[in-house]
Amino acid sequence: MLTLFPLQDFVLSILRANPSLRDTRSYLDSFGPRPQRHPPAISPDVSLPSPFPTTQLPQQTSPALEHPKPSPILASILNPVIRRTALVKVQGPFTDVQLDSITRGLVYLEKLGLVSVIVVENDELPRGEQDERTSIIEETMRVVTSLEKHGSRARPVVGAIVRLGPKPADDESSKGTPPPESHTVYSDLIPIRSALRAGEIPVISPFALDSFCRSIRIDANDVIAGLARGMVEAAAEDHSKRGDEHDDASEDVDLTPLRLMIINREGGVPSYARNGYPHLLINLDSEYSHIHDTFHQPWHHSNPTALSNLSLARTCLAYMPPTSSAVMVSHRSPSSLIANLITNKPAVSSSLPHALLQGNRKLTPNTPTLLRRGLPIQVIRNFADIDRAKMNVLLEHSFRRTLDQNAFYGRLEKTLDYVILAGDYAGAAIVTKEDCPDLDAPITYLDKFAVLPSHQGDGTVDFLWVALHDESYGLGLPFSANPNGGKEGKGEGHDLVWRSRADNPVNKWYFERSTGHFRMGSWVLFWCDAEKRLEIEKGRRGSSGLSHIEDWEDGRLSKWADVVFKIPGTWKK
Repeated sequence: MLTLFPLQDFVLSILRANPSLRDTRSYLDSFGPRPQRHPPAISPDVSLPSPFPTTQLPQQTSPALEHPKPSPILASILNPVIRRTALVKVQGPFTDVQLDSITRGLVYLEKLGLVSVIVVENDELPRGEQDERTSIIEETMRVVTSLEKHGSRARPVVGAIVRLGPKPADDESSKGTPPPESHTVYSDLIPIRSALRAGEIPVISPFALDSFCRSIRIDANDVIAGLARGMVEAAAEDHSKRGDEHDDASEDVDLTPLRLMIINREGGVPSYARNGYPHLLINLDSEYSHIHDTFHQPWHHSNPTALSNLSLARTCLAYMPPTSSAVMVSHRSPSSLIANLITNKPAVSSSLPHALLQGNRKLTPNTPTLLRRGLPIQVIRNFADIDRAKMNVLLEHSFRRTLDQNAFYGRLEKTLDYVILAGDYAGAAIVTKEDCPDLDAPITYLDKFAVLPSHQGDGTVDFLWVALHDESYGLGLPFSANPNGGKEGKGEGHDLVWRSRADNPVNKWYFERSTGHFRMGSWVLFWCDAEKRLEIEKGRRGSSGLSHIEDWEDGRLSKWADVVFKIPGTWKK
């Protein structure tokens, strides 16, 4: 119960997550507020006689007691109705203090409706040792004891849950990734299902049945991968059996894993672009191979399991729902698990300017890495390669306006520089070249930046903006060499310019990512300076730094404005 540990710490952990309205709605879509029961009201048409004479009594007034009303958002988060599961890898060994911090965070998640299915691992216990089974079971019991210390109920599961080897008839994975090295059948999950129904957190030892039905120790990653697939398939079978006859999800736990959480001593995946600090957000579809290629040799010693955990996340997320995510987090940052559950976002947005990220105090060696299945990113440079039907759907659904197709595509055919696409037109950044007589080169203009509403909040916006950065104002810098089908960091960057209506609610997001802006009537002009040029200027001037207005900046805003604000609109009135 909450009274067994400080409620204030729990509530503060939620408030520190600072969820937006969209984050809260997304959370409530998964867990839902508890329905309020109201006593039956007496019909006003029925008159009940009073057993006492109707004597007129003098009216007395008493001061009304006003109790502070809790925030409706916080009240909804604290009162979940649907319980969902998370697969959690507790990758030790951990000291008692470290384990205490981890299990406290997992108990907090349980109060928010996310029940952990924990698999225990001990990296310092070699396989094949004489007492390894006893040691693993002792480690499992330590986790159980620690969870119960914080008021939760936990159940050790020391029998084999998974079966060794790929699932029969699995030749190649239909998910585009190798199949897990273990599998389950429906009945194998009975111990997990029983624990969850009893309100207990299952804590599983990494054992599997081999072909001779012997229980042997295997890598915890193989257990988790097999469970991820097995739990998703079992939940689908439950749903098909239940049909529409049983919609009250509050009576059971949805076995489909909503999150994969890897809690270790290393933290997230180190990034070459952040001097070894962790990646903030990973698009597994487009970045997986690139991360392997740019993984520096020293990190194999400082983060020895980073790549294997990366592979685990890719395998699990291939079976989990598209809205699911994985997080790799150090035991030093357990509170970030709550933020991840409520917001499903990285601790710091990966699309913020690189200089701002480098100076951000939230970015530390212990900053967690959020991983999403993601979408492929590609760059189109030929106008004829644009699928107009899909582009129309994207733009009109994103902006909620009707596109003047003849005017839009007529202009685009003459001015197109490139289009960056996320997935199958789930998002697009359309960049044009606008001639400016007073400048030596055309203006690189962001004509449209659009993401389908169904993909807003799932990382697509950040993935798309990072790709836009790499192709335009970030081009030429080492950390822009990302595989998005574009120039991969080779070339000279250009200032990126765009306009937005002054009342556009997205402007706050633009303010954080732009170098500067200025208002002109009902419009706001934004721009991002070419970062390579800024780095060269800083290096040339040394300690003197940059002046307030450089020679190449003088007068450019008015020249940009003369061109940008004359670009005709593309929407039907």
